[in-house]
Amino acid sequence: MERDESAGKETRYRGVRRRPWGKFAAEIRDSSRQGARLWLGTFNTAEEAARAYDRAAYSMRGSLAVLNFPDERHLYAASASASASSSSRTETKKEVIELECLDDKVLEDMLDSGEEEEKSK
Repeated sequence: MERDESAGKETRYRGVRRRPWGKFAAEIRDSSRQGARLWLGTFNTAEEAARAYDRAAYSMRGSLAVLNFPDERHLYAASASASASSSSRTETKKEVIELECLDDKVLEDMLDSGEEEEKSK
């Protein structure tokens, strides 16, 4: 939030707040989590914090994102495509195990045997 000498006002950036001790905090609302705030970090300058916001906004909303520095949109698009291609190469498969218990007695026996093992240690 640098000073605008002509008007005597501070420049404000979307998603950036100034801490009382002078640092700048950046956060963004995540629409996929009912608008919960996503913490982006604390930065030395307002511009650094604003760029962190822009990166997060672009990764969440793509070309529809409202950015602090719209002229730098091409930088976020390039990094998003690079990270998408690298993440597809390192993608890991998750294994899902489903357990089905048809009888409460079996479940109770399993739980009891686990407790007995812990007691014997």
